[in-house]
Amino acid sequence: MCVAAPTITLSFWVTVILRQTPTWTLFLKQQTYIFYSPFFEHQSSEATMTGTEPFAKQQQQQHTSVNGDVCSEAAVEDVFDNTYKEKEGPKPPRILVWRNIILMSVLHLGAVYGLFLIPAASPPTLLWALVCFLLSALGVTAGAHRLWSHRTYKASLPLRIFLAVSNSMAFQNDIFEWARDHRVHHKYSETDADPHNASRGFFFAHVGWLLVRKHPDVIEKGRKLELSDLFADKVVMFQRRHYKLSVLLMCFFVPMFVPWYFWGESLWVSYFVPTLLRYALVLNASWLVNSAAHMWGNRPYDKNINPRENIFVTFSAIGEGFHNYHHTFPYDYATSEYGWKLNLTTCFIDFMCFLGLAKDCKRVSREVVLSRLQRTGDGSHRSG
Repeated sequence: MCVAAPTITLSFWVTVILRQTPTWTLFLKQQTYIFYSPFFEHQSSEATMTGTEPFAKQQQQQHTSVNGDVCSEAAVEDVFDNTYKEKEGPKPPRILVWRNIILMSVLHLGAVYGLFLIPAASPPTLLWALVCFLLSALGVTAGAHRLWSHRTYKASLPLRIFLAVSNSMAFQNDIFEWARDHRVHHKYSETDADPHNASRGFFFAHVGWLLVRKHPDVIEKGRKLELSDLFADKVVMFQRRHYKLSVLLMCFFVPMFVPWYFWGESLWVSYFVPTLLRYALVLNASWLVNSAAHMWGNRPYDKNINPRENIFVTFSAIGEGFHNYHHTFPYDYATSEYGWKLNLTTCFIDFMCFLGLAKDCKRVSREVVLSRLQRTGDGSHRSG
């Protein structure tokens, strides 16, 4: 029975992923981020800066200030578009996606059950669950978010393959769609065109946006983005073509198989602890960036935007909680001015640079940071 039950449950997920349309993957679109995963800018389409320069001009100047040099490859699709105006009149009806609601409920019920199985799990299994959590998170934060969405550094082919595999373990939609939707989020933050518009409340920004159909403006704006860099990346497109199979393998099979095969853990515990529980924890850590980091915390760099500096989110999302900084300077590979402090993702990228697997990390100069926080910050900045 202990062998048959997780096998039957796994078969359920296989059937869902392979036989259903992309509706299943829709319920994990964008993430955040990563990682996303990850990421917000202004509270409304009419939000303005308090400085004397127009917002677009300030953003352009920031993009030419990385390491004091002009950034010819600076991403422009992640810069907030203050020309966007929400349509007047009634909002489109909210259409529930019941398949997503059911699947999300099943996942979280399984994760809650996994919590009660933790005492029955062996130490190697718990360690393996932590390893899978970190790999999944890095696939979003260092991969889909900082590398592919914002192009804050360059990665070699082996590193890109590693991050793509880790991203499949995270199962927050394929890299192409994650990066596309995340750029939409930055460009139209806190408007109808933002996939997880935080002005619609905590629940919507956290998970509700996955349980309803997208606002038409999200789809429209996503189609107009410049995505040639993603199309040109063979790793990204390979993962996109084989995404369903890679998810079955990396998100469900490998986390369950390793403890059972290598140190004799039961399939029951292997399925519910390092697989479902770990998966749900990674999802919620990513979602907190969309929700909590938009509502609670200080805004030392730009008080005119929703994103906040949130220490809890920084810890749970391995470095993605310096959100006010990130939305002010989206092209900075560290997403923070504090380097390695509570920022495991930055540590990882720096280590990859040390190994020669990454290079050209974009960084905001200290002078630009100080100038910005004095001009638009809320006065809460601390030096370290």
